Amino acid sequence: MAFHEIRFPAKLSFGSVGGPERRTEIVQLTNGFEERNTPWSQSRRRYDAGLSLRSLDDIGELIAFFEARQGQLNGFRWKDWADYKSCAASATVGYEDQVIGVGDGVTRDFALSKTYASGGSAEMRGIAKPVQGTVRLGLQGDELVETVHFTVDYATGIVSFASPPAVGAQVTAGYEFDVPVRFDTDRIQVSVASFQAGEVPQVPVVEVRL
Repeated sequence: MAFHEIRFPAKLSFGSVGGPERRTEIVQLTNGFEERNTPWSQSRRRYDAGLSLRSLDDIGELIAFFEARQGQLNGFRWKDWADYKSCAASATVGYEDQVIGVGDGVTRDFALSKTYASGGSAEMRGIAKPVQGTVRLGLQGDELVETVHFTVDYATGIVSFASPPAVGAQVTAGYEFDVPVRFDTDRIQVSVASFQAGEVPQVPVVEVRL
């Protein structure tokens, strides 16, 4: 599958509905207990872009974007307005937001990640689509300078140090990020009359694994 490094218009994704989903397999035992398991190591996000459309111009922009991606064929970036920062939604991105690794004196490349923690449990999510110019990196509590101390591959979420961090040195990062997605349909049905009456089309979007 090809991936286009372009973001779905942020003004159209604002107001959309969606978020993470999990797949849990539940077996009900005869004694009333349950066995629960999941084939997914991470959640997958789904959205409906149709709810954010407010004008016929918005529909025109959506159709142009849909056609350029050839429906489900090519992936693209999506801004999840509920979760697009390494920090809290109301906070400013900082270079110490997330711990992404520890130096071993050899490794230069580190993958961006975000950890979700609650009640003593935590899940780590890989971040493959950071937003250009937003990545801040820290080493042992000191902020580094992009292009001087490190570079960022904005298509993969890999940061590369000019020199490998020393053994035990904590690597931290802050950033904004997009979700890699594709349309989950090859058809968009729009009725102008219905749209003007308040009915909006369904435009499902689903996260893709990279």
